[in-house]
Amino acid sequence: MAGQRRIASTVGAFVLAGLTGCTGTEASVETTAALATSQAELASVTQAAAGRKHFQEALPGTNGRSCATCHVLSDNTALTPAHVESLWAKNPADPLFHRIDADDPTAPVPTYEHLKKGLVRVVLPLPANMDVIDVQGNVITAPDRKVSVWRAVPSIADTAFSGPFQADGRETDLVTQAQSAVTSHSLGGTVALPVLQRIAAFERSVFSSPRALFVSELLERGWPLSAIPDPDALLLLDASERRGRAVYDLACEACHGDRTRNRVVNRDTHDALFYALKPDGNIQYTVAPGRPPEPVRVPRPHSEFLNAGYAYMTYLGQRGVVPLFNMSVDFPQYRFRFYTDGTRQHAVTDLPPIPVTASGHPDDINPALDENGAPIVGPALAAQWYSTDPGRALISGDPAEFEAFDVPSLRGIARTAPYFHDNSHATLAEAVDTYSRFILPGIPSVGALPVHPPEFPGGPPESLSPAQKQDLVRFLQRL
Repeated sequence: MAGQRRIASTVGAFVLAGLTGCTGTEASVETTAALATSQAELASVTQAAAGRKHFQEALPGTNGRSCATCHVLSDNTALTPAHVESLWAKNPADPLFHRIDADDPTAPVPTYEHLKKGLVRVVLPLPANMDVIDVQGNVITAPDRKVSVWRAVPSIADTAFSGPFQADGRETDLVTQAQSAVTSHSLGGTVALPVLQRIAAFERSVFSSPRALFVSELLERGWPLSAIPDPDALLLLDASERRGRAVYDLACEACHGDRTRNRVVNRDTHDALFYALKPDGNIQYTVAPGRPPEPVRVPRPHSEFLNAGYAYMTYLGQRGVVPLFNMSVDFPQYRFRFYTDGTRQHAVTDLPPIPVTASGHPDDINPALDENGAPIVGPALAAQWYSTDPGRALISGDPAEFEAFDVPSLRGIARTAPYFHDNSHATLAEAVDTYSRFILPGIPSVGALPVHPPEFPGGPPESLSPAQKQDLVRFLQRL
């Protein structure tokens, strides 16, 4: 790893020389400085090496799981369905198959169909200002005030610059994240701080590519993102990949921008997905003569989370409306009440709101219109009976962040299938299809208008053509 870092620093020096106009002498000085490995760097490398050992071995007092049980080193530190299926066939007694991640932990003979989709159970406490409610609006919060959701296991690659961590951003640093993982998934106790620090050091040493390492190196040196040269500019791309990069700039850059490929760089696009809610949970609309109803949007300058419709897609899969990779397993069916504070005396709103459908049929996904002609919809912009995962709202208690999730880095994405927070899409092509059909058309500020014919009878107009989607996938495979 020390050698890898020195190489990255050397590459960085030459890139800076080429892109900033440094003289040969200046570049030589920078290169020499980059090649000098300080005592601090050596200590960090030693700590990371020790952390790798902790990462791979179960800690004392646990259920036999290590970090690498779920973050499989040979699979880019993710948990793939193929790995789970293979391991189940070879050794059903492996610590991965612990009852805490069984489909039903109380079953006499546990099954692991969710785990075979690459999903683990995540149990989280409800914020003090939230309750679980049923369809009639009755509070049904469990006595321990906890809920569980099914989520994918993310890769640890590029965690040196990708915090906060987890799909809902609940962990702000890698040390506390490591302890939480030991507590929740390995059923262990408090781990000594030096051990956690070594694990965190190892996680910070794992990168999806030398280009990601280059970005991390300059961030560690205090460079602002805006000043870091784009390492992807050095990629040798064929014609299709170059066209794909142009599609990326149009359709993906707004939310997956900057050198880390995980930063929202277009605030208008971000804020276009957050809406003012009425007490019943439906969106407020402005209706002007001669113009279509317009949802009232609420800027979120301090939030980096997005409700781009991922949880709603899983809902549609559960209802049998769209085919998804995870639709064969059952997800929870939640409704939540949000209050002004932890006393839970004054309700703010219920989410998702009870659907009012165009036909009156409960399974109709088309909403009815109110007296002003505005659709009666909640944050998903469609009829929705329940949520499979409230996302960031389960951490913040903020109804505006209902079903919002962290923006993941797209670096190394070709090696971390399936996709989205709950593995709803098996391939990159499927994920791009969903963006083209259902997400980009709802974000006018991106500029990828739905002008292309649907690819299947009765489907929606698409924001990207078949050729554009193919080229985009080719470029994403290079990131």
